[in-house]
Amino acid sequence: MKEGDQHWRTQGQEPDYRFSLANERTFLAWIRTALALLAGGILLHEFALKIQPRWMMLGLSIGLACVAALLGGGAFLRWRGIEIAMRHARPLPPSWLILVLASAIVVLSLITAGLLLFA
Repeated sequence: MKEGDQHWRTQGQEPDYRFSLANERTFLAWIRTALALLAGGILLHEFALKIQPRWMMLGLSIGLACVAALLGGGAFLRWRGIEIAMRHARPLPPSWLILVLASAIVVLSLITAGLLLFA
Protein backbone atom coordinates (compact mmCIF):
# COMPACT_ATOMS: atom_id res chain seq x y z
CA MET A 1 0.00 0.00 0.00
CA LYS A 2 1.31 3.41 -0.92
CA GLU A 3 1.77 6.08 1.71
CA GLY A 4 -1.06 8.27 0.32
CA ASP A 5 -3.60 5.43 0.45
CA GLN A 6 -4.24 5.95 4.17
CA HIS A 7 -4.43 9.77 3.95
CA TRP A 8 -8.15 9.79 4.85
CA ARG A 9 -7.33 8.21 8.22
CA THR A 10 -5.47 11.35 9.29
CA GLN A 11 -8.16 13.84 8.24
CA GLY A 12 -10.96 15.15 10.44
CA GLN A 13 -11.35 14.26 14.09
CA GLU A 14 -10.76 10.85 15.58
CA PRO A 15 -14.24 9.34 16.17
CA ASP A 16 -15.30 7.86 19.48
CA TYR A 17 -13.71 4.42 19.64
CA ARG A 18 -17.08 2.81 20.42
CA PHE A 19 -18.47 3.94 17.06
CA SER A 20 -15.34 2.79 15.25
CA LEU A 21 -15.58 -0.62 16.92
CA ALA A 22 -19.30 -0.86 16.06
CA ASN A 23 -18.42 -0.04 12.45
CA GLU A 24 -15.77 -2.75 12.51
CA ARG A 25 -18.23 -5.30 13.91
CA THR A 26 -20.66 -4.48 11.11
CA PHE A 27 -17.86 -4.92 8.57
CA LEU A 28 -17.04 -8.31 10.07
CA ALA A 29 -20.72 -9.33 9.90
CA TRP A 30 -20.74 -8.56 6.15
CA ILE A 31 -17.51 -10.54 5.75
CA ARG A 32 -19.02 -13.53 7.62
CA THR A 33 -22.03 -13.38 5.31
CA ALA A 34 -19.75 -13.28 2.26
CA LEU A 35 -17.78 -16.27 3.56
CA ALA A 36 -21.00 -18.22 4.18
CA LEU A 37 -22.16 -17.53 0.61
CA LEU A 38 -18.78 -18.60 -0.75
CA ALA A 39 -18.88 -21.80 1.32
CA GLY A 40 -22.42 -22.45 0.09
CA GLY A 41 -21.29 -22.07 -3.51
CA ILE A 42 -18.43 -24.51 -3.00
CA LEU A 43 -20.68 -27.03 -1.22
CA LEU A 44 -23.31 -26.74 -3.93
CA HIS A 45 -20.71 -27.40 -6.60
CA GLU A 46 -19.12 -30.34 -4.81
CA PHE A 47 -22.07 -32.13 -3.22
CA ALA A 48 -25.24 -31.38 -5.21
CA LEU A 49 -24.38 -33.94 -7.88
CA LYS A 50 -27.91 -35.39 -8.18
CA ILE A 51 -29.54 -32.11 -9.15
CA GLN A 52 -29.66 -31.57 -12.90
CA PRO A 53 -28.87 -29.88 -15.20
CA ARG A 54 -25.30 -29.75 -13.96
CA TRP A 55 -24.51 -26.51 -15.80
CA MET A 56 -27.27 -24.81 -13.80
CA MET A 57 -25.71 -25.95 -10.52
CA LEU A 58 -22.36 -24.63 -11.73
CA GLY A 59 -24.08 -21.32 -12.55
CA LEU A 60 -25.60 -21.12 -9.08
CA SER A 61 -22.22 -21.89 -7.50
CA ILE A 62 -20.55 -19.17 -9.55
CA GLY A 63 -23.42 -16.80 -8.70
CA LEU A 64 -22.92 -17.38 -4.98
CA ALA A 65 -19.17 -16.84 -5.33
CA CYS A 66 -19.73 -13.59 -7.25
CA VAL A 67 -22.19 -12.29 -4.66
CA ALA A 68 -19.64 -13.17 -1.97
CA ALA A 69 -16.98 -11.18 -3.84
CA LEU A 70 -19.33 -8.17 -4.19
CA LEU A 71 -20.17 -8.28 -0.50
CA GLY A 72 -16.53 -8.57 0.52
CA GLY A 73 -15.50 -5.56 -1.56
CA GLY A 74 -18.64 -3.63 -0.67
CA ALA A 75 -18.10 -4.29 3.04
CA PHE A 76 -14.72 -2.59 2.87
CA LEU A 77 -16.08 0.38 0.91
CA ARG A 78 -18.94 0.77 3.38
CA TRP A 79 -16.61 0.52 6.41
CA ARG A 80 -14.30 3.14 4.88
CA GLY A 81 -17.19 5.45 3.95
CA ILE A 82 -18.61 5.32 7.47
CA GLU A 83 -15.19 5.98 9.01
CA ILE A 84 -14.75 9.04 6.77
CA ALA A 85 -18.28 10.29 7.57
CA MET A 86 -17.66 9.92 11.31
CA ARG A 87 -14.33 11.76 11.06
CA HIS A 88 -16.02 14.73 9.37
CA ALA A 89 -19.33 14.66 11.32
CA ARG A 90 -21.30 13.95 8.13
CA PRO A 91 -24.42 11.80 7.74
CA LEU A 92 -23.69 8.13 7.19
CA PRO A 93 -23.72 7.02 3.54
CA PRO A 94 -26.59 4.81 2.37
CA SER A 95 -25.92 1.10 1.95
CA TRP A 96 -26.33 -0.60 -1.42
CA LEU A 97 -25.11 -3.88 0.10
CA ILE A 98 -28.54 -4.67 1.51
CA LEU A 99 -30.18 -4.38 -1.91
CA VAL A 100 -27.46 -6.49 -3.57
CA LEU A 101 -27.67 -9.23 -0.95
CA ALA A 102 -31.47 -9.34 -0.84
CA SER A 103 -31.81 -9.35 -4.64
CA ALA A 104 -29.16 -12.03 -5.11
CA ILE A 105 -30.71 -14.27 -2.46
CA VAL A 106 -34.19 -13.93 -4.01
CA VAL A 107 -32.96 -14.75 -7.52
CA LEU A 108 -30.67 -17.61 -6.50
CA SER A 109 -33.31 -19.06 -4.15
CA LEU A 110 -36.01 -19.03 -6.83
CA ILE A 111 -33.69 -20.75 -9.31
CA THR A 112 -32.75 -23.35 -6.70
CA ALA A 113 -36.41 -23.93 -5.77
CA GLY A 114 -37.24 -24.43 -9.44
CA LEU A 115 -34.43 -26.94 -9.86
CA LEU A 116 -35.49 -28.87 -6.77
CA LEU A 117 -39.12 -28.85 -7.83
CA PHE A 118 -38.36 -30.38 -11.21
CA ALA A 119 -35.51 -32.67 -10.09
